[in-house]
Amino acid sequence: MSNTIQARKAPGPSEVLDRDNNLTFTFNGKRYAAFSGDTIASALAASGVTVFSRSFKYHRPRGLLCCAGHCPNCLVQVGDEPNVRACQRAVQQGMSVSAQNAWPSLDRDLLSATAIADRLLPVGFYYKTFIRPQALWPVYEHVLRHIAGLGKISSETEQAEFDKQYLHADIVVIGGGPAGISAARAASEQGAQVLLFEENPALGGHLLFASPERANALPPLLDKLQRCENITTFTDTTVLGWYEEHWLSAVRGSRLFKIRAKAIVVATGAYETPLVFDNNDLPGVMLGSAVQRLLNLYSVVAGQRSVIITTNDEGWEVAADLHAAGVNLAAVVDARGPDDCASVYVDYIEGLGEVPIFWSHTIVSAQGSKSVKGAVIAPVADTGSVNISHAQTISCDLISMSMGWTPASGLLYQAGGQLSYDKEQAAIMPVKLSSGVYGTGRVNGTYEVANQISEGRLTGLRAASFLGLCDSPSSDEQSTIAACINSESSRNSDLVLVPGKKKRFVCYCEDVTDVDIETAIAEGYSSIELLKRYSTISMGPCQGKMCSMNTIHLCARANEATIDDTGTTTARPPASPVSLGALAGQNMEPVQVTPIHEWHLGRDAKMMVSGLWLRPEHYGDPTTEIRAVREHVGLIDVSTLGKLQLTGTGVPDLLERLYVNRWRKLHLGRVRYGVMCNDEGVVMDDGVCARMDTEEWYMTTTSGGASAVFDWIQWWTQSGWGDDVHIVNRTEDFAAFNLAGPQSRALLQELVNSTDISNEAFPYMHVRPVEVAGASCYLLRIGFTGELSYEIHVPSGYGLHVWQALMQAGQRFGIMPFGMEAQRVLRLEKAHIIVGQDTDALTDPIAADMSWIVKLDKADFLGKRPLARIADEGTSQRLAGFKMVNSNAIPDEGTQIVQSGDDGKIEIIGWVTSSRFSPTLCEGIGLCWLPTEIAAQNKARFTIRTKGRLEEAYVHHGAFYDPHGERLRM
Repeated sequence: MSNTIQARKAPGPSEVLDRDNNLTFTFNGKRYAAFSGDTIASALAASGVTVFSRSFKYHRPRGLLCCAGHCPNCLVQVGDEPNVRACQRAVQQGMSVSAQNAWPSLDRDLLSATAIADRLLPVGFYYKTFIRPQALWPVYEHVLRHIAGLGKISSETEQAEFDKQYLHADIVVIGGGPAGISAARAASEQGAQVLLFEENPALGGHLLFASPERANALPPLLDKLQRCENITTFTDTTVLGWYEEHWLSAVRGSRLFKIRAKAIVVATGAYETPLVFDNNDLPGVMLGSAVQRLLNLYSVVAGQRSVIITTNDEGWEVAADLHAAGVNLAAVVDARGPDDCASVYVDYIEGLGEVPIFWSHTIVSAQGSKSVKGAVIAPVADTGSVNISHAQTISCDLISMSMGWTPASGLLYQAGGQLSYDKEQAAIMPVKLSSGVYGTGRVNGTYEVANQISEGRLTGLRAASFLGLCDSPSSDEQSTIAACINSESSRNSDLVLVPGKKKRFVCYCEDVTDVDIETAIAEGYSSIELLKRYSTISMGPCQGKMCSMNTIHLCARANEATIDDTGTTTARPPASPVSLGALAGQNMEPVQVTPIHEWHLGRDAKMMVSGLWLRPEHYGDPTTEIRAVREHVGLIDVSTLGKLQLTGTGVPDLLERLYVNRWRKLHLGRVRYGVMCNDEGVVMDDGVCARMDTEEWYMTTTSGGASAVFDWIQWWTQSGWGDDVHIVNRTEDFAAFNLAGPQSRALLQELVNSTDISNEAFPYMHVRPVEVAGASCYLLRIGFTGELSYEIHVPSGYGLHVWQALMQAGQRFGIMPFGMEAQRVLRLEKAHIIVGQDTDALTDPIAADMSWIVKLDKADFLGKRPLARIADEGTSQRLAGFKMVNSNAIPDEGTQIVQSGDDGKIEIIGWVTSSRFSPTLCEGIGLCWLPTEIAAQNKARFTIRTKGRLEEAYVHHGAFYDPHGERLRM
């Protein structure tokens, strides 16, 4: 086991570790030690691990770069969770971590051979290479699917718990650095209710890992913040996006926050920008802020001999921190001249007398294969060009880059802010913000800590003033702070393009180089938005955080344009990657249950989701349940059906318009099946409607269609149809059961007292009010299952009573409860469709083999015109029944129906919508969509592709069971 304790320096004041709490975990099967508070990255780095991943395209070794969650280099797999940022995920005892995108191992990745053929993989190759010959696409697809992607997902992963929370505030401050803390405190002191969000585990921003001189400013800030009672702080929380009316989304772990604010302060800081040079992706090439994070937060020294590359004062601070930690400084290389540097650490470094300092120099190349072995540096001329002829090599194992910062202005952009390139700052800065939106701190180009605190306070007061909680800050105070900020030296410089012959990466996520950008622009993709999409730059996990500024500079240079003319790509939410589970939120299982729900659970029913309801799928053996219905009697809970009551003289006219079939002449006490289409002729729903009285009708809908149908009818009645029609949704008022089977009449007769329900007195497709077991019910004689059956609708309060009475009386008749699986087989044996399963959002009743119900000769109804056109022109596909040639081969629902084309290629001609083995018929049956010319031919054969093989089936017209419906009417 690797020993992390020996690899660390002595603890410093900013260390976040609990050295009394030792942990262990594994990485690629090897055991490592860690302290509580360690991240995966810090623990592995402390043990000498330098390679954390392989790059996306060329599978080059990649090590830590930013240590802030802004780059793709440390993405790992933790258990069955992919794409975890190792620099942000805390170590937990026993966790199993593995590398991604490497085969067969991280150390020996054979896929790195793609680098040999890189000339064959230019930018945009995916649009050009794999399109010919077309016959080889299956081979291409197999290879690409194997090597593409990052982590792995498993279908066996247990479902995680996600939820969401709604928050409201006067002012939301995004960013918990010195500027954000000051803004939150100032607004709070004016009486504002403030929410403060910080993406890191603790407040402090860059002060958390800064040198002691800067870090000393943090404790007083936190102490004053704790005294403010009306500030709620959320750490480890990333704000993902801004939406209209100051609506924000944020995520912390598995919780999604939906936040409504009156004003917003954006203090999101800045991303440190890498330099583009040969081999700039080698493990051991790190940003200066990453070196400081490892050193000051986790006491991990990133290397033993370091070269500092810088163009700003932060680089000298990194050099001082490393030297204090005992690191051998091989050189400090500053592209500026000594007169341009104002760092307080210059005298300290020069005073050591042992550190070579190269003014007006920059790095040309990093040397090494799997890690840094040296740095090649060269002088920079006044024109900005690099003199390669005077290059020299310095031996080292760490290259620390401090080249400048890119303001994290994505949220300001989303909020409608206008951005422009500031030549003095050498950065794209906000110039105009939307009402109620404010920027402060590094996102505003303010880098001195004292200025950040002052500006943050001023911004908090301005936000409070916007809400009317205080007066605006005085113009003198604003001018004083602005003058201090303007006097700061710039932390950025224009891109220095270093010539070379090796790969110089701009985008670490997608392996896009500066040459790729030049090539894409030469091919015509000169717009920054087109360049992004063609080259895929900034479309990876970092979302442009590491590459956007360099890309804009390179694009401007290639187009001979200014930075402002080049512009930026559009910032859209989410600003940072977020799991789909967090976006989806809590897994909301349906909460609607029938009045018989507890009875079902007590009989060990396996429950399933049906629309918004929980229903029994089966009670243990669906086949036995099917046979009970066919041979004796069965009882199913259909309380989930939609139930609508329509009253008034205008109901028949309304039904004529809503349904495709006729209703005006339906007599009292009769029931009719109907199909409802929208105005495009697409099947919406089906069900029955019973005429209970002269002006009273009772309609049922599918379980999932009740609300939609109710809203649909309301829409048309309020649009002028259905004079004197009143509609009530009775879905939850009534429980409903279907009693089906040859013994159903004999059983029911015992519970309806002297009411005659013989076939002569109560024929098929009739309705009547009766008392069942003493409860007033509607009794509908209909037959979805294909057997003699009765649908019993009873007030919900009496539902369990009637159900139990039926079950008790049915014991001597061999009654069994049956669930949805049995019902689906029973209806399939009758070739009855299920709307939403056998139909889709384009299905019309003519194509669904239900032209018999469409009465085109009646007056206008919804869908008549498109249905008349379809009836006249015909349809290319039709729903048909089928039987399997091999009775034991049951295709999965949704599988493809295929045939060989004239050119020998397999083409898809249809699909299976319903498929089951029929225990009644002892063969496989189903419904499917076929070309009309095949569906029209009874016994016509076709081929279904299922479970990796081809199976033959043939068309069957009509019901599979009792085709003449004799059992329904007996």
